[in-house]
Amino acid sequence: MDPREGGGMTTSLAFLGVFGDGIDFLVRERQGRGGGNVGGLQQTGELLWGHIKLSIAAMLAACAVALPVGVVLGHTGRGGFVAVSVANIGRAVPSIALIFVFFAWFGAGFFNVMLALALLAIPPILTNTYVGMREVDRELVDAGRGMGMSAWRLVRSVELPLALPLVLAGVRVSAVNVVATATIAPLAGFADTLGDPIINAGVYGDEGRVGAAMLVALVAITTELLFAAAQRAVTPEGVKLSRGGSRQRSHFTNRRVPTTP
Repeated sequence: MDPREGGGMTTSLAFLGVFGDGIDFLVRERQGRGGGNVGGLQQTGELLWGHIKLSIAAMLAACAVALPVGVVLGHTGRGGFVAVSVANIGRAVPSIALIFVFFAWFGAGFFNVMLALALLAIPPILTNTYVGMREVDRELVDAGRGMGMSAWRLVRSVELPLALPLVLAGVRVSAVNVVATATIAPLAGFADTLGDPIINAGVYGDEGRVGAAMLVALVAITTELLFAAAQRAVTPEGVKLSRGGSRQRSHFTNRRVPTTP
C-alpha cells in the first residue's frame, strides 16, 4: 500500500496500539479525511516549530514584563502584595477567554494567542521573582549597603544571584504551562502549532490527535527537565550544602534514639 493513502500503521508499531498510530502519523504522510496529505516528518516539523516559536515569543514577552517588576518590587519591598495579588487573580482567568476578548482588538492570528499566553505566564514569574528577592538574607543586604554598594549593584551582585533559583522555578512553571496551553492557538486562527491536529481531528483523524498530543507532552517534559537543570546549575553551592544538611539533620532527628535498659 502506498503510505500516502493512509490507513494502517507499520507492523513494527502495531503492538503499541493507539500510541503506535500516533507515532506513525508523525513520521508517515497519509491522505487526510478532508482531502490532501497530512502527517509525516515535514508537516510534523513545521507544526512543532510553530508551537515552539509561539511559546518562546510568549515567554519572552512575559519575562520582559514580570522580571523587572518583580525585581524592583522585591528590592524595595513596596507594592508587592498588590502586584502579586493582581497576578494571582490574572492566573484564574482562562486563556481561551482572553483569546476571544483580544480578538475584538487584535483579530485572529499569532499576536492574539501570544499575548494571551504571555498573560498566563506572568503570574508565576512575577510571584517567584518577588518572593525570591524578599527571601534573601537581610543581613547580606545590609552588609552590602554598609560596603557602599549602590542599589543597582546590590541587586546585581547580592540579591539577584541568590534569588535566581526561585526565579527560574517560576519561569519553569510558566514555560511548561505555555507549551501545554499553546495547543488552543487554532481556535484563534493560528493553526501552525501542534494544537491543529488535536483540535481538528475531523481532518487529521484520531491518530493525528494522539500523535500531536504525545509530541506536546514530550516538549513539555523536555522543557521541565531543561529548566530544572538550569535551576540547579545557578543554585549556589552553599545553598545546596545548606539544603542537604537540613535534610540530613531532619533525617537523623526523626530517628528514634535507642535507650539502654
